[in-house]
Amino acid sequence: MIPAAFEYVAPTTVDEALAALAEHGDEAKIIAGGQSLLPVLRMRLNAPEWVIDLGRIPELRGVCDGGDHLAIGAMTTHHEVGHSALVHEHALLISKAITHLADAQVRHRGTFGGALAHADPAGDLGAPALALDATFVIQGAGGTRTVPAAEFFVDLFETDISDDEILTEVRVPKHDGWGAAYEKFVRIAHQWPIVAVAATVRMEGDTIAEARVGLTNMGPTPLRASATEQALVGSQATEESVAAAASLAAEGTNPPSDLNGAADYRRHLATVLTRRAVLAAAGGA
Repeated sequence: MIPAAFEYVAPTTVDEALAALAEHGDEAKIIAGGQSLLPVLRMRLNAPEWVIDLGRIPELRGVCDGGDHLAIGAMTTHHEVGHSALVHEHALLISKAITHLADAQVRHRGTFGGALAHADPAGDLGAPALALDATFVIQGAGGTRTVPAAEFFVDLFETDISDDEILTEVRVPKHDGWGAAYEKFVRIAHQWPIVAVAATVRMEGDTIAEARVGLTNMGPTPLRASATEQALVGSQATEESVAAAASLAAEGTNPPSDLNGAADYRRHLATVLTRRAVLAAAGGA
């Protein structure tokens, strides 16, 4: 289908983008890489009168070393993030997740911040961002504020970004020396995950000293498998102990039931994928 007619503006600074957003209000939509918005426009599920393109704002691109964290510009493409040496060294879990994200064409066009702001519970980046305790930098007319990942994802396709604000940067604490793995279950290649698990662990000898486990598509937002994380700390990275901790992964989740699988099926998948992801992460730490 062909989208409904709209006016187009491409600001070159964040301030210009915010001004356009303030001027057009509910009649405007922001476009980043377009991998989420363009299909919606083509199907006429949304018909904004104005589209504000952030693609010409250079300050929103790039990966920088912020000392104790990495600063990833919201308009940095998945390809750029996935091939960043800084990300591979300090936030390996994100590198691992991006290798599973869609296909090469989407990774070259889609943006890191755009995918997170879209907040699809089946998106591949929410769980890693949550597991790594990322912080989201949001700018509006009233200034800049930061929101932790635990508060950023509010509900299905809903984040803490207000209608008059723009996500400008994602800050990811460094996890040097942590092993990481992203296990994703799909029926066909490049599909949205039926369930996926993002796991990163820090080892001290054969013992798991710290663990972070994020769940994809196990509720309306990305979730942490807190019970599993607690059970892993201090345990040996053996098949038996990891399996016991992974059996708790679905506690407190509310997975959907659809054509790809019932809720109980997803709960079972979460335990299986958590075991695989933690063992792989521990082996690579």
